[in-house]
Amino acid sequence: MAAYLQWRRFVFFDKEVVKEPLGSDGPAPGPALTSGPAASKFLCLPPGITVCDSGRGSLVFGDILHLALPSLPGALRRSRWDRIGPSECSCHVPLPVDARPLTGFQAYKLRVTHLYQLKQHNILASVGEDEQGINPCIHPSEVCQQVKIWNLEKRDGGNPLCTRIFPAIPGTEPTVVSCLTVHENLNFMAIGFTDGSVTLNKGDITRDRHSKTQILHKGNYPVTGLAFRQAGKTTHLFVVTTENVQSYIVSGKDYPRVELDTHGCGLRCSALSDPSQDLQFIVAGDECVYLYQPDERGPCFAFEGHKLIAHWFRGYLVIVSRDRKVSPKSEFTNRDSQSSDKQILNIYDLCNKFIAYSAVFEDVVDVLAEWGSLYVLTRDGRVHALQEKDTQTKLEARPPVIQCLMLFKKNLFEMAINLAKSQHLDSDGLAQIFMQYGDHLYSKGNHDGAVQQYIRTIGKLEPSYVIRKFLDAQRIHNLTAYLQTLHRQSLANADHTTLLLNCYTKLKDSLRLEEFIKTKSESEVHFDVETAIKVLRQAGYYSHALYLAENHAHHEWYLKIQLEDIKNYQEALRYIGKLPFEQAESNMKRYGKILMHHIPEQMTQLLKGLCTNYRPSLEGQGDRESPGCRANSEEFIPIFANNPRELKAFLEHMSAVQPDSPQGIYDTLLELRLQNWAHEKDPQVKEKLHAEAISLLKSGRFCDVFDKALVLCQMHDFQDGVLHLYEQGKLYQQMMHYYMQHEQYRQVIAVCERHGEQEPSLWEQALSYFARKEEDCKEYVAAVLKHIENKNLMPPLLVVQTLAHNSTATLSVIRDYLVQKLQKQSQQIAQDELRVRRYREETTRIRQEIQELKASPKIFQKTKCSICNSALELPSVHFLCGHSFHQHCFESYSESDADCPTCLPENRKVMDMIRAQEQKRDLHDQFQHQVGKSGWMRTHSEAGALQGRSPEETEHCGSDSSSSFPQLKCSNDSFSVIADYFGRGVFNKLTLLTDPPTRLAGSLESGLQRDLLVHSRRGT
Repeated sequence: MAAYLQWRRFVFFDKEVVKEPLGSDGPAPGPALTSGPAASKFLCLPPGITVCDSGRGSLVFGDILHLALPSLPGALRRSRWDRIGPSECSCHVPLPVDARPLTGFQAYKLRVTHLYQLKQHNILASVGEDEQGINPCIHPSEVCQQVKIWNLEKRDGGNPLCTRIFPAIPGTEPTVVSCLTVHENLNFMAIGFTDGSVTLNKGDITRDRHSKTQILHKGNYPVTGLAFRQAGKTTHLFVVTTENVQSYIVSGKDYPRVELDTHGCGLRCSALSDPSQDLQFIVAGDECVYLYQPDERGPCFAFEGHKLIAHWFRGYLVIVSRDRKVSPKSEFTNRDSQSSDKQILNIYDLCNKFIAYSAVFEDVVDVLAEWGSLYVLTRDGRVHALQEKDTQTKLEARPPVIQCLMLFKKNLFEMAINLAKSQHLDSDGLAQIFMQYGDHLYSKGNHDGAVQQYIRTIGKLEPSYVIRKFLDAQRIHNLTAYLQTLHRQSLANADHTTLLLNCYTKLKDSLRLEEFIKTKSESEVHFDVETAIKVLRQAGYYSHALYLAENHAHHEWYLKIQLEDIKNYQEALRYIGKLPFEQAESNMKRYGKILMHHIPEQMTQLLKGLCTNYRPSLEGQGDRESPGCRANSEEFIPIFANNPRELKAFLEHMSAVQPDSPQGIYDTLLELRLQNWAHEKDPQVKEKLHAEAISLLKSGRFCDVFDKALVLCQMHDFQDGVLHLYEQGKLYQQMMHYYMQHEQYRQVIAVCERHGEQEPSLWEQALSYFARKEEDCKEYVAAVLKHIENKNLMPPLLVVQTLAHNSTATLSVIRDYLVQKLQKQSQQIAQDELRVRRYREETTRIRQEIQELKASPKIFQKTKCSICNSALELPSVHFLCGHSFHQHCFESYSESDADCPTCLPENRKVMDMIRAQEQKRDLHDQFQHQVGKSGWMRTHSEAGALQGRSPEETEHCGSDSSSSFPQLKCSNDSFSVIADYFGRGVFNKLTLLTDPPTRLAGSLESGLQRDLLVHSRRGT
């Protein structure tokens, strides 16, 4: 059975006869496709048309004497007819109202036989017959056929410009042109002849000098069709005769030839398809229609009937045929001899394999395509327009919509889909078709087929629309297939992932579950991994959940499943050891206590590495010599809350390997060692622990946290550590207090000897301590007194008063001390008396000089200047001190006219001392005004006793002093006033420049100040 009989037939085209609208003056301006009040009669072409073609917005017709060139609009909606040429032989052509004027001209003297209108250029190639016998090489009875090239955009005397004329027949053999084709680049033109030859014009076909004509093909059968095909830079020429099909490569030099088939076709029964069919050459034979590539034959279609015309139009193959079989060679006979049987026009969709339109016409002259429509010219002069059905919308025209609706009504969804694809319907339109097809199959109970159609709507149709249809447990496998595709296209959300995994678990399909989750790379994952892990964990598929968590770096979920569900602590710890540093650190903090409870030793080892030089354990991968990272070891101490043994090992490792560990490591280690020392019963082990604790305290790590270490030692009664920290912190008073409490006399003396220079009051405390002891401490008291005497730390009276409280301390204990002190005071008195005599003598001498200056004349006998040491010359300056100067030297060096430049530095020192004494006197008056009488009198009486005065004399002096110092009476707190003036330097010794710098005088003065301060404190 013929193929076309099995193809479905549709009416996808509307057929209308072009009508001529009425004008104001009768039939005039233009044919129209619409019917209505303005329509009058059908458009009728005049007889005599021999050839026609279309392109560049024009329909071109040629008659027996003329060539007419009209320009028509998109659908021949408005046009008019004019008469062109002589009255005895004319041609009528249409012209639109809004187009250029109708043009017609006489191209040949006899007739036009062939036309070829280029689609991309406004160039027309024609072949026609001029006068007989114009070529002497041709038989006189034969006519001469000429080729003419017309430029329709240029004019020559009102007619199109003919740019080139040359004979169609290249040689002397008489023949007739059978077909013509021109390449769109204007560089190739091929002409076929009835004798089987083909000529090729190569070069610019519009100019003679740039074109070259040569015979390309010679054969024994008439050439019935030619077509150029451009593929990249290669140009092919298809040549078809009545008996064969062949192709040439004309873009090269040798023109290689390929024999494609031994079947031919008649005239006008070949065409070249568009790119949708890969520019295949179509040959319509009587039995089949063949498609050819330049190097091979393609598919064929069994379309019966004698083929008259083959044409390609917008993806459709248009064939005009008749049932009565006629040999293709009869095409070269007279048309008038052929019968006028009715002919069938079929429009085939080769991709989708259906007939888009079929109609019967009477004696078709030709089929033209222009402005998106087909025009069928019949012998009776009528023009039939075939327009493809379409739906005009505000946004765009979608031609397949109405056609698909027609197919939907017949439930021909597969054909509708193929048609939509061939018509390049957008994805939204295709999705609508798939959805309707799926709904149709679902209503018929074909759920498997329905889900396949729904899958094709993914990305356009809301997934919930499909999911609701397959929620039934019996259709779970269909839902699984849809959800799988949804995930593969990365359009699934967390809910879709949960639903798909639940489908797998309900079906217990472990193989498909593994296939779904075990992807090769992260880029191939089409689902939410965390959601999948949750669902698998909840369903008990721990191994699958672990696989996802490990491969997609969801470390927290992996460890949760291992520790909480599987209880595989070793594997969890191994997994943490493979993680990068930051993630390993965070997970150790999160799960450290659980792991320490179950596998303490392995956990401790991993922590040691993490806090010193961590590198992930990647089974030999990585550079082990590269520097690693380390965590803050102090942050992991709470993990060892119930594991003191591992904690000690960890802390000792950190202190040994990493000396710059945080202070918390050493604090915890000290506390741990002190605890062990306090609870240990074995003496030997206790001694060892004691040494370790002392060693840690002496390491110097507790200088900044002295208080914390001291508290720890005191809490655990670690006295050696306490004493060490006292000494380290310079708390010598506390050391003395400790030894005094424990009555360790030698240690008291030792502390005073070691630190007495830094804190002299230690000796005073030691003396007071031994003075309070009722035991025989003469040896220690003597040692203390010896040091006090050497350093002059206490007044003798204070020493006597201190030892007076001890009943065992006799006079013999301090006899040597008192004797030495009295001797030193006697020596001091002698020195003071000597100094007094010297001052008195000096004072007497100065007074005598003053008297002489006042009573006796002063003779200046200096002969040299005291500055330049040169002989004195007038004018000169003399001073009573005995110095003489040149006037110019005096003016250069003196600071004032009244002072001697030589004596000025010494005099300035004396004046400074006088001013200082006056300032001290003012401070002394203020001091006495602030100190109260009662407090001052006690202090003054004790000071008088120290100076050997009687109480009456002391009271008299005190009353005089208190009366002369009003500020001493006004103060309620005399001790604070005294301390304030101590700070101001009231009691500092006034050093005179004439006094020798003796250390003894300073010591005595400081001793008196100490005595005064002590007695004032006691009186207060």
